[in-house]
Amino acid sequence: MSSLVNSDFLFGEDPHAQALGVQEILLSLKLDEASCQAAAHLDSELSKEALEKQLGQEVAQLIIGYRGLKAAQVKIARQSSNQLGQSAQAQVEVLRKMLLAFAHDLRVVLLHLASVVQTLRWVTSQRIDTKPSWAQDILDVDAALANRLGIWQLKWEMEDLAFRCLAPDTYKQIAKLLDSKRIEREGFVENIIERLEKELKDAGISAEVQGRPKHIYSIWKKMQGKALDFAQLYDVRAFRILLNDLKDCYAALGIVHHVWQPIPKEFDDYIARPKPNGYQSLHTVVMDADGISFEVQVRTHEMHKQAEYGVAAHWRYKEAGKQGYSGTVSAKAEYDQRIAWARQLIAWKEDAWDQLKGQELDDQIYVLTPLGQVIPLQQGATPIDFAYSVHTDLGHRCRGARVDGAMVPLDTRLKNGQTVEIISVKLGGPSLDWLNIERGYLATHRARSKVKAWFAAQQAEQEGDKEEAPVVEPAKPDLPDIILRKSKAKASHGDVLVVGVDSLMTQLSRCCRPVPPDGIRGFVTRGRGVSIHREDCSTFKQLLARAPERVVLTEWGVPGGSSGKALFPVDIALMAIDRQGLLRDISEVFSRLKINVTGVKTQSRKGLASMQFTIEIPSTDGLQTAITALLDVSGVTEARRK
Repeated sequence: MSSLVNSDFLFGEDPHAQALGVQEILLSLKLDEASCQAAAHLDSELSKEALEKQLGQEVAQLIIGYRGLKAAQVKIARQSSNQLGQSAQAQVEVLRKMLLAFAHDLRVVLLHLASVVQTLRWVTSQRIDTKPSWAQDILDVDAALANRLGIWQLKWEMEDLAFRCLAPDTYKQIAKLLDSKRIEREGFVENIIERLEKELKDAGISAEVQGRPKHIYSIWKKMQGKALDFAQLYDVRAFRILLNDLKDCYAALGIVHHVWQPIPKEFDDYIARPKPNGYQSLHTVVMDADGISFEVQVRTHEMHKQAEYGVAAHWRYKEAGKQGYSGTVSAKAEYDQRIAWARQLIAWKEDAWDQLKGQELDDQIYVLTPLGQVIPLQQGATPIDFAYSVHTDLGHRCRGARVDGAMVPLDTRLKNGQTVEIISVKLGGPSLDWLNIERGYLATHRARSKVKAWFAAQQAEQEGDKEEAPVVEPAKPDLPDIILRKSKAKASHGDVLVVGVDSLMTQLSRCCRPVPPDGIRGFVTRGRGVSIHREDCSTFKQLLARAPERVVLTEWGVPGGSSGKALFPVDIALMAIDRQGLLRDISEVFSRLKINVTGVKTQSRKGLASMQFTIEIPSTDGLQTAITALLDVSGVTEARRK
């Protein structure tokens, strides 16, 4: 993704000038001295030790953190989005989180965002042509991240400048519409501000009233999202009321609604229900006597600082101490808690990270595939966890791993930004050692459950319980030698004779449900005797191909069928046009033929019924008679032995 490396491709801007531009942006945000000093030296190529000696440990750590963040982003930028095995939206969301996950000090993220803005300023001022994908990535990732952090100053500028690069003609068109109405709009704004100030003063409320700046990208988004004409947009004419006290916010709102007619469904109380990034304000849209609509935002000065600077606002108070919090605090309990929370963030930057992570992120790490796809994993994940996260089969066949090009043990704990390459075999399965908690091979529930499921499937397949293709273990030397000779044991009706292995337990396989006089063969399982299959069973054919030494010759106890009381289960599959009474008519067929039904599965979709009946019969002699009778039922289009 090209935007992620915008500071590495300065479009001809002098690196030192770019660094000074970043510093100017951070100064406008009133960020702390260490951040501003680090910004001015972003172009430095000194080592960490040299930076610490020259600038101090705190500034050096910010610069080194910024370098690490950029290096990780370069890995992603080298691969285009269509090579990633995720949807674009999912990948963008992971990238947003990844930006935060890399920066243990959030000021590193602020340095990154400021560098994006500075590059945009340079590109637009020099009218440099850029790829549309570069500007789109800034909108999707960087501006969205600024929004997450509540830094509206940077968000709005990034959006407008990126939109100007992405769609210059549309940008100019909206700018021209704004400019054509400028004189009229300025006169309207002056009248509304004058009226608001008078009404608030008469009510004894001290307030600052502003005409809100217009942002071209937000205007375009609303025109697109709501299918509105330019003249219908409310926030082209917008105002902001800043107050000292929370109770004055609702009083001011009442005055606004008294003077002008409020528009239904256009009121939002973000004070009672703040946005996830901490934004608080009252939003309303009203209409004057001439039918002109405009938006009014009402908030305290403290809320305005949060709205303009977001997370960046917290470091502003770092050196000011208690004086930095001067001003009246709301009596509302929730608001007091938010201010107390903000103070804790300032005192401990690491606590700030944890608090924000708890609100916006999860305790994940983000590692990369060799193709640049971002894979989220929980803390403590290993290369095996990574392999299972990419694909279950890759996890099963994992035998080694390279992390950032170096071979590592499979119990290595992965870290943010590392590129992981799995070394696998063509065939094979997991090791039982992986389930040993003390060995530490697996940290994720997904990987552990996949390994357990693999071993469970192996046991079931060996026992002939699956309709699915089994994976058979190689034969062990302690298997009994199979002597192909006729057993001397007398067989009872319905029993199975296993040639040469009279004492072994036998069971009919569920995958093909053999019934006399079907041709049958046996497969020696581990622990459950011999599993009996029909000779034409697809599962048996695979068993024969993979482990022929475990196949034994078998035959029914009474050649040609059974005249005793033994019954065998058989599955019959039916397709029919669904209608009322269909199941009743089919049941009557089984009742007339005196066939016992032990299981029924039915599914109806788009007027078609799919049915499966498990019946009990002594032999296949009467099976065709039953199938023929079922085909005579009205609506039945297909009936066959499954």
